[in-house]
Amino acid sequence: MTVSQKTPKKVIPIAVHTSMFAAQNKIYPRATSGYFTNWRWIMVWITQLIFYGTPWLEFGQRQAVLLDIDTHKFYIFGLILYPQDLIYLAVILIISALALFLFTTVAGRLWCGFSCPQSVYTKIFLWIEYRVEGDRATRIKLDSKKVTVKTHYKKWIKHAIWISFSIWTGFTFLGYFTPIRHLFDGIFNFSLGPWETFWISFYGLATYGNAGFLREQVCLHMCPYARFQGVMFDKDTLIVTYDEKRGEPRSGRSRNVDAKEQGLGDCIDCSFCVQVCPVGIDIRDGLQYECISCGLCIDACDSVMDKMDYPRGLIKFSTLNSAGLSEVTLNDKHETSATHEVAHKILRPRVLIYGGILLLLCVGFVVSLSLRSSFMVDVIRDRGVMSRITSDGSIENVYRLQITNATEDTQTYRVSVAGLDGLSISSSSVFMVNPASERMVPISIQIPDGSVSSGSHKIKFQIEALGLDEQISEKSTFLMPR
Repeated sequence: MTVSQKTPKKVIPIAVHTSMFAAQNKIYPRATSGYFTNWRWIMVWITQLIFYGTPWLEFGQRQAVLLDIDTHKFYIFGLILYPQDLIYLAVILIISALALFLFTTVAGRLWCGFSCPQSVYTKIFLWIEYRVEGDRATRIKLDSKKVTVKTHYKKWIKHAIWISFSIWTGFTFLGYFTPIRHLFDGIFNFSLGPWETFWISFYGLATYGNAGFLREQVCLHMCPYARFQGVMFDKDTLIVTYDEKRGEPRSGRSRNVDAKEQGLGDCIDCSFCVQVCPVGIDIRDGLQYECISCGLCIDACDSVMDKMDYPRGLIKFSTLNSAGLSEVTLNDKHETSATHEVAHKILRPRVLIYGGILLLLCVGFVVSLSLRSSFMVDVIRDRGVMSRITSDGSIENVYRLQITNATEDTQTYRVSVAGLDGLSISSSSVFMVNPASERMVPISIQIPDGSVSSGSHKIKFQIEALGLDEQISEKSTFLMPR
């Protein structure tokens, strides 16, 4: 008797479709108060007073800060910069980048949490939302209702305030590039040009969209800093940390429960640290690139620790190498020792080198600006006439001098030439240039025929500002024909 063997069936895998784009749940940050919350509001006030107030400042008879692209002039109080001063812009960008690297190495993403425009305007828009719609629970309940005029009238009010604030922001931003009083008059007289209207609307829409809707998505997915800042972190960088040894195991409890007898940590798993986070992360999961170091979770946790009569610092700013030091014991001696240890870790060679280079660049930048000449000169040969013989038999070369007056007063300049025996100026040699203006002036240079050999000879123009006791020398060439 034979036993028939069944051939196993071929298993065909079922294709499972996995979406590459998961739906994002809306974050409803909970309002909190405390040390870092206060500092965030201080930075909001400082940055916005500077941003909205600076364009209205006057210096003499003009706007104090004006980046006038049409005339290619940048006015910064008493300083006037021209396209020839592009090197200063490059130095400013280098200083800004190096400062960002230094601050990130020392204290993580403090720029993101306290000074970044995206964080600042998101904070302002959230405050408006809180004042109009209510607290976190009320906003969640409101969004769960069916959209009608009766249930969502507060949202229309909120969006009206958002839009008004955004348009004012776009208007202020454009006021750095076009005289803001001219823009203000144009709005009330309905005489704004199409480009002015476009840019006010564009920046207003960007503010409305980024701060009102995108919010943390800009920090998580659009900002490049969030992606590369990790390479500047090390174990001595000051970051927001959760003391896992002290907090675990976490569990909810009443205030009367003795956590040590129950074998519990200090974390009561209230999730307040998650609810207040503007990017919606749980800091108890460890360091995450999404964290913007705003410190709101510290304020929320400290308030809970106060209510539970536990020591503060379960969540705190610390370095990975120093995390947990202040919680080893609760006496002042060890806490002071931990603080000094953190400071010692922060002031390490890498930080000192960054700081030294940044200081040298800043000093060099200030010194260079202080020694900067009050005028600039460009010498251009007249390409139409290389050289010519005048009626008295002399050889003449024609040049054009572009004199830029970087002061706000009319200046008088005198031109002289040297480098060859018998060289002289046959045209006018004294010129006046209006304030913050440039002037192209022709200069004719003559030399007796036969004084020098044929060919190209080096000469030097010397331009003197008569009222400022300043002088600039510019090299050029004199062509002697055969």
